[in-house]
Amino acid sequence: MQPDAERRVPVGDRDALLAEYGLSELAGEPDLQALADLATQICAVPNAVVNLISERWQHQIGAVGFTPSICSREDSMCAVSMVEPGLVAVPDARRDPRFARSPFVTGDVANVRFYAASQLRAPSGQVLGTLCVFDDVVRGLTDQQARGLTQLAHQVVDVLELRRRTRLLTAAVDELTRARAELLRSNAELTAFAGQVSHDLRNPLAGLAGFLELLADHPAVRDDPTASNHVKRALASSGRMHELVDELLAYARLGGGLRRVPVDLRALLADMGQDFAATGLAEGLESDVGPLPTVLADPVQVRALMQNLLVNTVRFRRPDRTPMLRIRAEREGDLWRIEVADNGVGVPPDRREDAFTLLTQVHELGAVPGGNGIGLATCRRIVNAHGGSIGITDGIDGGAAVWFTLPDGGEALNGALNGAAGPAGRS
Repeated sequence: MQPDAERRVPVGDRDALLAEYGLSELAGEPDLQALADLATQICAVPNAVVNLISERWQHQIGAVGFTPSICSREDSMCAVSMVEPGLVAVPDARRDPRFARSPFVTGDVANVRFYAASQLRAPSGQVLGTLCVFDDVVRGLTDQQARGLTQLAHQVVDVLELRRRTRLLTAAVDELTRARAELLRSNAELTAFAGQVSHDLRNPLAGLAGFLELLADHPAVRDDPTASNHVKRALASSGRMHELVDELLAYARLGGGLRRVPVDLRALLADMGQDFAATGLAEGLESDVGPLPTVLADPVQVRALMQNLLVNTVRFRRPDRTPMLRIRAEREGDLWRIEVADNGVGVPPDRREDAFTLLTQVHELGAVPGGNGIGLATCRRIVNAHGGSIGITDGIDGGAAVWFTLPDGGEALNGALNGAAGPAGRS
């Protein structure tokens, strides 16, 4: 029998509710067995049971004094107790109309006389079942025994909740493990694909550039301004295509397979400064580099990160002003926040997140000289792989400032006193 009083309890889908606790795996749970045994000792009775009650069945998942089983909810005494307010204690079940016709009382299943049950109420407020004790003789509960039975019911719920949360955590870990495996697989495929595409495109691009150079030197082209201009534009386009292929390959390769070692950013920038000076990229650039830390990172990938940011400073410069570069670092817990600021064309506030999307241009086509939308996407890929964050804020006089975080490299003062020093100090 399922009493109308049960409508007062927000039960919902009971089968789905109990499934969260791993109902099929709970039988014989040692902690539940121990609590049932303690219930018999506190109440001085031979029998105790932990019941979870589904839509149609009563599941005895921990029992003392008899072998636990599953019975119909219609026959269950605890299906009645779970909808009653507070503790149910019946000295003689034969004299209580709620239980008198139960097969557990009539002798069809058992000869229960004394019966007491405390609800197992989940933190959500839903009643999962009961902790009950019983005997085949008429008797009662003292106030102390009643309190003890109620407290034990709370302990049963704690065990069930721990089991539920462990199941959820295990499921989450399994999902993350699968997601990580899928990410590694897709990254490996992306790298292989990019390498193959790069190989397949480089040769014909090199051939195209070679023929265009020969064509540019041909007298018929050299002496014709229109033809010469067209060939020069074609050469520039092939050069941009070659650069695009190289950057796509770098994007695919960077971000995975990290080799984490202490990287002195000051020394890294000094070394990069020599490379920039040799290529002429830093010509006319004024730099202001503050004290920089040692970070725990992959040196090759951090170099690629910084190179992309420094190239952007030159690439997105304003033609009417001297380009400026400012680099600062500050501690944020176990991380270092590095900021690379410039006084270039900047990034509109509503497009700053878009700037990190692969192959996305944040300025109108032709509005400013720029790249191909790969550099900052590569930077985010590298920073995310190291467990850091990256973003854009206002830079110098309307320019852009790209900040990122990387783990502390663990040095004693971590470069806090390493003085000024960047690609060329201050020039």
